[in-house]
Amino acid sequence: MPDLERFRAETRAWLEANCPEEMRRPMKGENDAVWGGRKAVFESEAQKTWLDRMASKGWTVPEWPVAYGGGGLSKAEAKVLREEMGRIKARSPLMSFGIWMLGPALLKYGNEDQKLEHLPKIARGEIRWAQGYSEPNAGSDLAALMTKCEDKGDHYLVNGQKIWTSYADQADWIFVLVRTDFTAKKHEGISFILVDMDQPGVTTKPIKLISGKSPFCETFFDDARAEKKNLVGELNKGWTIAKYLLTHEREMIGGTGAGSGAMRPMGDVAIQQVGLNEHGQLADPVLRTDVARAEIDGLAFLSTLERVTEEAKSGQGVGANSSMLKYYGTELNKRRLELMMDGSGHDGLEWDGDGDVARHWLRTKANSIEGGTSEVQLNIISKRILDLPSA
Repeated sequence: MPDLERFRAETRAWLEANCPEEMRRPMKGENDAVWGGRKAVFESEAQKTWLDRMASKGWTVPEWPVAYGGGGLSKAEAKVLREEMGRIKARSPLMSFGIWMLGPALLKYGNEDQKLEHLPKIARGEIRWAQGYSEPNAGSDLAALMTKCEDKGDHYLVNGQKIWTSYADQADWIFVLVRTDFTAKKHEGISFILVDMDQPGVTTKPIKLISGKSPFCETFFDDARAEKKNLVGELNKGWTIAKYLLTHEREMIGGTGAGSGAMRPMGDVAIQQVGLNEHGQLADPVLRTDVARAEIDGLAFLSTLERVTEEAKSGQGVGANSSMLKYYGTELNKRRLELMMDGSGHDGLEWDGDGDVARHWLRTKANSIEGGTSEVQLNIISKRILDLPSA
């Protein structure tokens, strides 16, 4: 414990000295987040400074090994870092599908060359990744995917279409599920491969959502080249990797239930709209109750998320618990944004400008579809966690 307390003191001092003041304030919106990559555009010098400083410490991925760009921290030290960042309300320096999804898959299934090639770039925010899973005819039944990958001797050629590829139009690389054996059962004959998107054989087309934004895309592969060295794991054994990665994706999406860094706290929004009573409480008692209940549920969710994370790091794995986190986190996030709309009054209907609450509220509707629909998650929970009989 003395060592941990020393680490806390050193971490607190470092964060106080190195986290720019701007990075201690809530993000104004989605564009205020840092995703990195070749096409990265920083909204301010503070964003770049914060990313560079955290990456130099390995603290964008604090528990990854130092050899792969991480901080090499223990579980206890990483928890202290999260707590100290929370204390000063420091933003995450980097948003990244590479960190949340691909990184864990490479750490478990990648070979040493793949880890050394890709993980440090992910940790430094030099490469932005997209996920190539769903297809027009392979959504919930993902194993029905038909994107073809042919062996051409010294490389592969990929042909097909993916859909709902988040931010693919801004990504540099994409990790793709492809079919490499059409004679095998559908869950077999699938491989997991990494493809550089900066080539003529890869094109993207944004899909506009009801929020008016286009985070999702269609992605087309027309004789796109993939190097043999970028096949992760064994040929035709990609489904195992795909399932493992999905547990991390669902945990990531579920994490939205802990609160969105792009939005102000619910209480602040409500206070601005309805004000405080003579006791210093939110003036609207119904709204006050709803906000308090949501905040308490959020704290309970955070506690559950931390417990599941600790269990996973102790070797028990996340498994079906990722479906529980994904479902409840999704519903909690939707509820939170509904309350934001209620608390914002007529300002909540603002479509452009600084308000933007309506766009965020509409965007949460996709949370219950992406990464596996809520209905699918409830089926998994009932079978694999509650052990209920099939209908």
